[in-house]
Amino acid sequence: MVNFSLGGLTKIFYTWNLRVAILLSLSIQTVLLLFAPFRKGTGHKLITLFIWLAYLLAHWSATYCVGVISENQSYTAVYAGNIELLALWPSFLLLHLGGSDTITSFGLEDNELWLRHLLGYVFQAAAAVYIFFMALPNDSVSIPTILLFIAGTIKYVERTRALYLASLDKFRDSMLKKPDSKVEAKVSAQILHSGYNLDYLEVVHFAYLYFNLFKGFIVDLIFSFNEREQSRAFFDKLSPEDALRIIEVQLNFIYGVLHTKIRVMHSVFGCIFRFISFGSIVAALSYFYFAVDKYRFVGIDVGITYTLFLGAIAQDVVALFMLVFSDWTFVALGNHKNVSRLGEIKSSIAATLRWCLVLKNPQWQECHAQHSHRGIKHEVLATPFLFRRWSGSVSGHSLIRYWLKARPSRVHKVKSCLHLACENIIHYLGIDQLIQNKKTAIYDFIHNHGIGRIILNIANITNKAVQFLHISKIISLLGFITMKLIDLLGLADIVDKIRINASLSHQPLTKELWVFIFEEIKRKARFAAHNAEANKRICSAKGEGTLQELGTEGDDLVKLMSYSADVSYDESLLLWHIATQVLYYTTEEVADEKTYNAREFSKMLSDYMLYLLVLKPTVMNSVASIAKIRLQDTSAEAERLFKEKSIKPKEVKKACESILNMDASIELPQDVKEDKTKSVLFDGSMLAKELEKLEEEKKWDLVSKVWVELLSSAAASQCSARTHAQQVSIGGELITFVWVLMTHFGLGEQFHISNGRRRAEKN
Repeated sequence: MVNFSLGGLTKIFYTWNLRVAILLSLSIQTVLLLFAPFRKGTGHKLITLFIWLAYLLAHWSATYCVGVISENQSYTAVYAGNIELLALWPSFLLLHLGGSDTITSFGLEDNELWLRHLLGYVFQAAAAVYIFFMALPNDSVSIPTILLFIAGTIKYVERTRALYLASLDKFRDSMLKKPDSKVEAKVSAQILHSGYNLDYLEVVHFAYLYFNLFKGFIVDLIFSFNEREQSRAFFDKLSPEDALRIIEVQLNFIYGVLHTKIRVMHSVFGCIFRFISFGSIVAALSYFYFAVDKYRFVGIDVGITYTLFLGAIAQDVVALFMLVFSDWTFVALGNHKNVSRLGEIKSSIAATLRWCLVLKNPQWQECHAQHSHRGIKHEVLATPFLFRRWSGSVSGHSLIRYWLKARPSRVHKVKSCLHLACENIIHYLGIDQLIQNKKTAIYDFIHNHGIGRIILNIANITNKAVQFLHISKIISLLGFITMKLIDLLGLADIVDKIRINASLSHQPLTKELWVFIFEEIKRKARFAAHNAEANKRICSAKGEGTLQELGTEGDDLVKLMSYSADVSYDESLLLWHIATQVLYYTTEEVADEKTYNAREFSKMLSDYMLYLLVLKPTVMNSVASIAKIRLQDTSAEAERLFKEKSIKPKEVKKACESILNMDASIELPQDVKEDKTKSVLFDGSMLAKELEKLEEEKKWDLVSKVWVELLSSAAASQCSARTHAQQVSIGGELITFVWVLMTHFGLGEQFHISNGRRRAEKN
């Protein structure tokens, strides 16, 4: 019985494994084509993981099918009469291995493996040719096989060339060979004097102009004085909203050249070869339908073959549709204000397609701050998911809330377009009033019949039962045993990362925060113009620049400066984070809108910078290792303090008060530290005490500007250009937008101060 069952399973496996695998390969390619573009519009880990698995399975499934078909001796009995179709299928698999237009690489490291992909094509093509000659007793399907082989070869070469062009060495070489564009500079200068309210087409135009001008910063090239001045003069006159729009599109161009086939497709030869490829597939399908006798094949295999044909055609059509409505198409249309006949045609096409740009334009939604009692409103970024160019959110990690296992707080609740539409319909139909009346009636019924008292009595009885059975102690014991098992198995780091991810907050970017960051960087750029030393100080400052600017006098300045200028970057970040959290949770909400905003900016940027330090170690690569040690020691000291003060989980305000009231009788923090600990909890408490002495408005103004300075320093000095480029494929980060903005304002290490041409590399 066992042998019979195993034999039956073996027969089923040999009958269906190839058929299922080749359909799976087609399905994965469809998934990648449709969903891969969404990874730049969200930082959600599950979506990124799903696309990553599909990316890996795509190559595996196609390679597996080719290998199975090449072992045709094992399948002669199973596919009797269908051997010719088996020779046709490897050509489809070459199409699949060529990948979809929307994803050629998952990470930058994949681009460096272009030679491996080229060698892979040689072996896959050799296997397809081998199957073609070994499996065909006659030439009934040889013509469609050859046509598909041509299409598959073109697709595979497209992908390999896209990887080659996106490899960092080739990317750098292409920048060195390209001279500075004087024509583009003139176009920019002309529009400089016309004032700014950029329309959608102008945004794409300028984004592409500065993408070409500054894409060399991905590979650490240094730019000339003229390029810096051109960019700085342009962005100095832009509104913050238009600057955000341009940077969004600019980073979208970077994503396209690094991770898709767009650079290959948007060329004359690319269009020609894609036309040949699509024509070959259509011709192969036509020949197979009209000229091949299909009655001698097994019906299911004929159906699979038609599915593969139609899937390949549908994917090319969808890819063409995406290409037509991409930002690159508007670039290809050129200057739509050209007065020639060709210019009129381009203008008409651009006007017809501009609705696509309207949908992808950043959309702002007015929201009340949820925990504000002053009726303060903010505009938050709420671009629909399908049209996002980046996630539009600012993640955050609060140490104190994490220590106390408190849920992250949310300042704004963004409603989707569907939600808003449903609300409007419900209000228009009067359904909301009906629901409110029903709620009132239910409440009156519960109150009048004493149901509320019954529910309260049941809750009291349940609570007494829990206490009598010592359930809380049992749960605590089980938790203790679980933690010991986790430590024994060496899973503590993994569990800790899961806990940290669960405690993260994800706030939408507010227009007010972006305007604040924009104006601060713009102001600093004006101060650093033509001053190399000032530029360098701004890019490496840890808060001391803001302290000097605001002119805090006497001992206050000395004491505050010691928490920025006299410590390393990671220590300064942790000190200001602890101080910001303590002040935020121990002070009441302020009435003044400006001060309220500064308070919220401080909290959001504080959480965001800690999130980068803990969850994005590649972004903070230069300080991540020592910061991890400081965090461990600080967490241990906080746990001892909370245990001593009997602070229960989720008592955030009480915990912050206990930190603020730490023993301040000793003036120097190092006097109370052991030599081996690197905890910064006491130092953070001392910093909070010093800041508490300031007036409310001045305090939050200072703290918020310090955080912009810490963010700017991280963008310019702590995070490499390659790391910034990696972020665009996983939802994007605010720090990358700040980095690009600083570059446009001439802040950073990418520029000469003196006149000169672009150099090869940064020394």
